[in-house]
Formats: sequence, C-alpha cells, structure tokens
Amino acid sequence: MGVVSPQLGRRPSTTRAVISEVAIDLFTRRGFDETSVDDVAEAAGIARRTLFRYYPSKNAIPWGDFDVHLEAMRTHLDALGDDLPVAVALQTALVEFNRVDADHLDSHRRRMRLLLEVPALQAHSMLMYTGWRDVIADFVARRTGASRDDHLPQTAGWLMLGVALAAYEQWLTDPAADLAALLTDGSRILDRGLRAL
Repeated sequence: MGVVSPQLGRRPSTTRAVISEVAIDLFTRRGFDETSVDDVAEAAGIARRTLFRYYPSKNAIPWGDFDVHLEAMRTHLDALGDDLPVAVALQTALVEFNRVDADHLDSHRRRMRLLLEVPALQAHSMLMYTGWRDVIADFVARRTGASRDDHLPQTAGWLMLGVALAAYEQWLTDPAADLAALLTDGSRILDRGLRAL
C-alpha cells in the first residue's frame, strides 16, 4: 500500500487499519526511530490529535486492530465444543488467529518484523501479549475448572505464546515457509503435555 497523500482533518475512510498500514510503510522505509508521530499523521492525511484518538502511542500503531482480533479468538474458542480436546482447540485458535490472506502476506511480514525486531517495540509487545495470553488462560481455566490466574492456565498461555513467536521467527527467516504449518507443528509439540487436560 502506498502512502496516502496528506490532507488536513479526518477523512471518512480513515481507520485504525489504514493508519497502521501507512505507518508500517514509513517505519519499514525510514526506520521506526527515525519516523515521528507527525510523519505518520501527515502521511495518513490526519492531524496529530486525530491520530491519538486512534492510538495512544507510536508504539501501539503497528499493532493495528489487535483488540478486534483478540475478541475474534475469544469468540472462536467459546464456540468450540467441550468435547474437543484442549490442545486441539488451542491449535485451531492459534492457526485461525494468525490466518493471513495471500494478498496481505507481505504487509503482515513487515508488521511482524517490526514487532519482533525493533527494540523500542519489543517492550510494548510484552504488554500486548498479556491480552493474548489472557484469552488462552481464560479458555483453559473454563475447560479445567481453574481460575485464569492459576498456574496451569497461565502456563498454557505462555506456552502458546512461545509457539506463536517461534513460528513467526522461522517464518520471517524463511520467506517460503508456511506460517500455518509452523504454528500447527509447534502446537503439536505441546500436544502431549496438554492432552492430559
């Protein structure tokens, strides 16, 4: 996606996703630290104040509509039957959450490269991962009769996050790699331990 021509005021088509895409393009070309919030706002054709209505900080912009995706994962897990083993349910949710249309793969790869490789974003990512882990922990807690804050659900959340991050590191290293296959294979590594649930 090219950079949007600057305009003053809020355009009707401005969305969190559009701002994020414009920012990712700038961050990739110029560098994250070298790109200011004002640069992003100008490229998106909005005022700086308007940008902050969409995102609380520069570090949040590459995450796009992450909260919407978290709710979709929660809905996916809630809709699964209780007869489905926990490990299988988590594997399907992990793959579904990270499903990317072929025409968005390049953009997603640039987003994930920023999130996983830019030091300034890594600390913020840990905050974002908390919400992701909570969705996993809530599901495991519900299925096991535990509390979300108990050791088992929290461990499952961290383990699934580890699977996702390891898959993304491999995917970024090898452009020919299949992200869904990496996520599935990583989930299977955990299957034996989670199967007892």
